[in-house]
Amino acid sequence: MSIQNTTVIQNIRLDDNASQLIIVDQTLLPQKLVYLALSTREEFYTAIKTLQVRGAPAIGIFAGYAMYLLAKGQCAKSYDEFKKRFLLDAACLNSSRPTAVNLSWALKRMEKVVQMHDNINDAILALRAEAIAIHDEDIDMCTRISKYGLSLLKDGDTILTHCNAGPLATSRYGTAIGPILLGHEKGLQFHVYADETRPLLQGARLTSYELAKAGIDVTLICDNMASLVMKQGKINAVFVGCDRIAANGDFANKIGTSAVAILARYYGIPFYTLGPSSTIDFNTASGDDIEIELRNEDEIKSMWYKEPMALDEVKCYNPSFDVTDHSLLTAIITEKGIVYPPFDINLKKLFL
Repeated sequence: MSIQNTTVIQNIRLDDNASQLIIVDQTLLPQKLVYLALSTREEFYTAIKTLQVRGAPAIGIFAGYAMYLLAKGQCAKSYDEFKKRFLLDAACLNSSRPTAVNLSWALKRMEKVVQMHDNINDAILALRAEAIAIHDEDIDMCTRISKYGLSLLKDGDTILTHCNAGPLATSRYGTAIGPILLGHEKGLQFHVYADETRPLLQGARLTSYELAKAGIDVTLICDNMASLVMKQGKINAVFVGCDRIAANGDFANKIGTSAVAILARYYGIPFYTLGPSSTIDFNTASGDDIEIELRNEDEIKSMWYKEPMALDEVKCYNPSFDVTDHSLLTAIITEKGIVYPPFDINLKKLFL
């Protein structure tokens, strides 16, 4: 079910009756702002898998509310049956996208709530409270991240970003875009170069949309133009989001991020990733241990074209993410502070 709306963007929320989950269909932006009303496990799975909802923190928020609604909709006769169905639903959603750790993180939080109760009604009430807590915590974390990130910028700076890590992908300000939006509120003037971010064009469709709507000076460029604008001295800093940060500081983000990091290092430009603590996975030792999602080849060959841009027999390799080595990072910006190298030591000092 879809609901047309062209006013306020609230990317994830429960409806007034707490019976459906309302999200912005990000696949239709920027030309159409459409809100979807979802209520079934199949709809929730599809929304994550097809990127109707995307962005690591947003997926975590979405998963919390989805699990609450699935639990509320059960007709289980016993708590054991209730718990069994809940775990099956969680496993289904967890299989939708493997790379972003926020999905499994949020599902584990919801599972822990179920494990702590033995009464269905009590569990459902607690699940709703936990889902709201996940959302509220992300708003707070994004605000704190934005403040720390803003401390690294000065009025008039030009920032390059890759993919989308604004309010649509998170909550409130976002992560990588958050310092820019917060600074704009305070009267600072920034310019942003947004990589289009092939093949799904999150930078073109979403980041430039968010920034333009906020009144921020934004220039959209193709991914292969980043090197030139850096060489021309137009970039003061690179801010990107992250989908999973390993214990040593390696991090997974949208495909193409590692190339931007290499370019930034070559041209001597500070390179930062911004993400909440829910994105840090201390159980993952390094980027080599991060599973990279592979997506359909049609996203490269035909998704945005009237006719395919390659012959049917041409194979495509379409990884959704790559891993940026921690050696290329200037710092990791979190809600608890700015983490500098050595990351394997300083991340643990701050979070463990």
